Amino acid sequence: MRKTSYAATFVALLIILVINILSARLPDWLIAKYDIMNVQVTVRYGLMQRCERSIITIPGPSKGGHLEYTDYECRPFPRSVKDKCDDENRLFCALWTSAQYFTELGIGFAAMGLAALLIGVSTHSRRRRVWRAVAGLVILHAVFQLVTFILVTELYRKERFPAFEHAKPGVGYVLNAVSWVSGFAVGIGVIVTGVAADRGHQWAAGNRAYKPIQGC
Repeated sequence: MRKTSYAATFVALLIILVINILSARLPDWLIAKYDIMNVQVTVRYGLMQRCERSIITIPGPSKGGHLEYTDYECRPFPRSVKDKCDDENRLFCALWTSAQYFTELGIGFAAMGLAALLIGVSTHSRRRRVWRAVAGLVILHAVFQLVTFILVTELYRKERFPAFEHAKPGVGYVLNAVSWVSGFAVGIGVIVTGVAADRGHQWAAGNRAYKPIQGC
């Protein structure tokens, strides 16, 4: 493969890795909003955190005026006691925690893909072979991110956690979808370009195309 193809793959994979990290850390995969009397509550659920913002509005001393008090608190999610992981929400907690592990594995494979690219482009002989490892790592990354997406989607769709009844997908959820779709696209692109380079197509292999030895 051309160096430019590897460079483009490196940039694309680096962007995907950044998206993965943001998605895993953002506490807004699912967002639930409630209005209770004079209190507005917004609860954001991430793979690792639950953040709650409460805005309390009370009448002010002046006519037509009002006072607002805001409270914002985050905690690890899910928790065995507060989220009843030892009781009725045991299955939910197990699956949600599995989604955390899968997305971390996906991030690991993306990082390994970047390392393989840096090592593989050092010599011409390595460039001929390393695309297979890169494609495999990128596809594995995309598979694990897709598994995370499926787990969260099923838990949300079937309301496995009571609070999800009022929840809507947030930025973290969307970024995860972008990451695995992009991962599959990059992986397939590397495979197509690598196979074409092995077959001697100049657009993929460059001026030093791999040509089979005749008469052997």
